[in-house]
Amino acid sequence: MTVSLSGKVALVTGASSGIGEAAALALAEAGSTVAVSARRADRLAALVARIEAAGGKALALPGDVAVEAEATKTVEDTVARLGRIDILVNSAGVIQSGGVESLPLDEWRRVIDINLLGTLYTCKAAIGPMKAQGAGDIINISSTAGRRAAGLFGPYSTSKFGLTGFTEGLRQEVGGAGIRVAIVEPGATETEVAGGIGDPAMRAAMQQHVGKEGAMKPSDIADAIVFIASLPPRANVSQILIRPTIDTAAM
Repeated sequence: MTVSLSGKVALVTGASSGIGEAAALALAEAGSTVAVSARRADRLAALVARIEAAGGKALALPGDVAVEAEATKTVEDTVARLGRIDILVNSAGVIQSGGVESLPLDEWRRVIDINLLGTLYTCKAAIGPMKAQGAGDIINISSTAGRRAAGLFGPYSTSKFGLTGFTEGLRQEVGGAGIRVAIVEPGATETEVAGGIGDPAMRAAMQQHVGKEGAMKPSDIADAIVFIASLPPRANVSQILIRPTIDTAAM
């Protein structure tokens, strides 16, 4: 199937590395004009340069989705500067190890603020413009940890379970307005996400898990994102679970 998203405008959060960066590159390759957002402005500038060098169009919008005003402004600036927003990919995310007893509540709040509330903020801001257009795609990046509780990664799993419920509720809310909503749940994918884990042993274990031979590449997840956005408007792929072939656990 030949994929063309020519004429579409996409906004990708968490675009400074990993799945977000790969999604921006793939969407641009498919013809979209891409706005990219994250906290690391230098990385966004490099990504925009890379997209433009390949003949694409991109715009850097540095910001922190965990701050409601910044997340909202990112969506508003996308619409103001690029004319519309057709695809919203919420890829900003962090992981932290620990449980209810062992991890300070500030760390719980940080993970939930970024992984769940940040997605809420951008979605809320995008619904109006998408409704005015009569169409749009919202694609939220979750994890297999949103299907299987992980006691050693309590806040991360909690945020991803919450994202599943949020995404399904949003799908029911806006589907009648022509807005498609999907959640993508990757398993082990080679990204930098484990670098922020505070406990050295847990950080090393997670880095080994996502970097093992046979782990997926961010581009694999990006291909799934492009697939979702490229289907006819009548078809909403609402959920994709994607795991490394070598990971054969039942759940």
